[in-house]
Parts: sequence; structure tokens; C-alpha cells
Amino acid sequence: MKNFLVIGLGEFGKSVAKTLYKNKATVLAIDSRESVIKQALSENIIDEAVILDATDEIALKNVVKDDFDTAFVSVGDNIQASILITLQLKELGLKNIICKAVNHTQEKVLYKIGATQVVFPEELMGEKVAYSVLRPTIIEYFKFAEDYFIYEVKVPKSYIGKSLMELNLRHKYEINILAIKHSDGKMNVTPDPNAKLSKDDLLVILSNTNVIDRIV
Repeated sequence: MKNFLVIGLGEFGKSVAKTLYKNKATVLAIDSRESVIKQALSENIIDEAVILDATDEIALKNVVKDDFDTAFVSVGDNIQASILITLQLKELGLKNIICKAVNHTQEKVLYKIGATQVVFPEELMGEKVAYSVLRPTIIEYFKFAEDYFIYEVKVPKSYIGKSLMELNLRHKYEINILAIKHSDGKMNVTPDPNAKLSKDDLLVILSNTNVIDRIV
């Protein structure tokens, strides 16, 4: 099982830590504010946390050691701290460092000093809200590779009662159906190509962005 380090328990960091923990990952949260750590523990968002100034190189080194695969640096509002922490994590040998940023200048610096991914939570949220209005049949999506996304979509009306074999989506649009999620919450990752789709099903698909409008 992978071990994750989450530095900074603001809204973004708390959401990351909670999601990882709910999915049974091993998570260590770090924040310099005792009240924030106590609140996260009392809300059962995490079960392991340290009150620590992550800009303190020696203190951070004592905590990190060789135990973590991925670190989330979610102190983006404090640009100097995020840069310093990222640099120290890189020097400590972490291979995957995902950082929150507030502007693109900060993004450039973070990439140069070793961040493997830089995210803009507010920008992403705004994009998703706009996307949900433009394409209401799309429930969720995330980038998989350059120009390719994984989408969770409602079954279009024209697909209801038809099978994947009949729809032949892979041949028509060069997409892959990764799974079908049913109304009871169960996900079938090996869907029967002859099974009929119902109006309450959700399709999990891998698709090029150029064809998604033709699918949904």
C-alpha cells in the first residue's frame, strides 16, 4: 500500500487527506496549527497527524525519512513556504510531489525545483462547474493523458435498451468503456457486451476530448 504525506490542512489539503483516508490509504498530515490538526483528528478525516513547521528542514527530514511515495504540498497561499517545502522534499528523495499553486509564476518555479504536478484548485473547480453546465450528462472527469480524459457520464437516451455490442462505440468513436456503474452503486469493470444499458446506469469511458460531444 502506498503512503501519502499531506502538508497543510487548508480546504484543499483536508479534502485530499480525507479522500485518501476514505480509500484506505496510509496518510500522514502535517500542519503547524495545533487547532487544525485536532479538528481533523476529531472529524476522523485522518488518523495520523503531526504538528510541525514543514519549512524546518531538520524536523521535516525526521518525519519523512523513506516512508512516503507521494507528497501533497497544499500551502500554495504561502508561496515562499510552498517553494521551500517542495525543494526540501525533492532533496529528501520523494519521487512524486504534487503542489497547490495560486499563480502561474509560482507554478513555473515549483516545476523547476522538482514538483511533478502543480494544481490550481479554484481554477479546476471553476472549469468543472462550467463544464457541468455545458455538458450536463457528464458527472465527473479527469485528465488521463495528453488530449485524453476519463469521463463518468449518464447513459444518453439513445443508448437506453441497447448493448455495448450494438452501440459499437469503440469502432465508431475510438473510445473505451472502462466500466458501467449501476444505480445500486456497484461498478462492473468487465461489462458484458451483450447486456442492455438502463437509464440509471453510468458509463466510465476513456475518450479523446475531440469526440466527447458526439458521444454524450
